[in-house]
Amino acid sequence: MSNHDAGRAHSGAPATGTEYRLAHLLERLAAGHPGELGVRAEVRGEAVQVTGTVASAQCREEILVMVREELVGIPVHCDLVVAESSAPGQAEELA
Repeated sequence: MSNHDAGRAHSGAPATGTEYRLAHLLERLAAGHPGELGVRAEVRGEAVQVTGTVASAQCREEILVMVREELVGIPVHCDLVVAESSAPGQAEELA
């Protein structure tokens, strides 16, 4: 999946332990998490930044569990947003 490739090392240099663990996390996400709508993860200095939109709060929690399992000991900054899926409160007026 192309939006998962952002977390992989782009240079010819060997991957660090963090990059290797991040690549494994991205493989787990790409393996078919049904609510994942574009989660990205990339190394930012000494930390990993996880961003994107997920379908539900449950999906967000499942992804956070995976992140914690794969990236133990690495600082992680998560900015996962739950997509709004509820119906509007009132009818929209069209002119």
